[in-house]
Amino acid sequence: MNHPLPRGRYMSATHRSHGYTLIELMIVVGIVVILAAIALPSYTRQIQQSRRTSAKTALLDVASREERYYAVNNSYTTLANLGYTNLSGNNLLIPSASQDYYNVSVTVGTPTSSYTVTAVPQGTQASDTCGTYTLTGQGVQSDNGTASNCW
Repeated sequence: MNHPLPRGRYMSATHRSHGYTLIELMIVVGIVVILAAIALPSYTRQIQQSRRTSAKTALLDVASREERYYAVNNSYTTLANLGYTNLSGNNLLIPSASQDYYNVSVTVGTPTSSYTVTAVPQGTQASDTCGTYTLTGQGVQSDNGTASNCW
């Protein structure tokens, strides 16, 4: 007589159900969490660094426009007179996607023979430890001194 195999511990390897145990799933979840904990801070640093690069490029562009303006008018001027259209008041906003991450402003000296361009982080970029970046008409670059080698 042919009797089917009894269920339970006498079941052969070919009749076992195919799937993952709870332990295996928990190990995989643990590995994913560890990888995310390592990758997310690094990703955030890289994003902040790319935004700083955009701000520095904008400051150098403002300085270039100021020098061209000075060559023609023998004085420095505000951002509005330099041809910028994306101004908020007297400040240039450096956007990335839908947010503004740096607020760029120009301070013209008295008399108008010098200028200082400043990029102040705002929004989510404000948590960046590198802080404010400044460029003067004499080419002196500085940050707010909170971190070295940021800019």
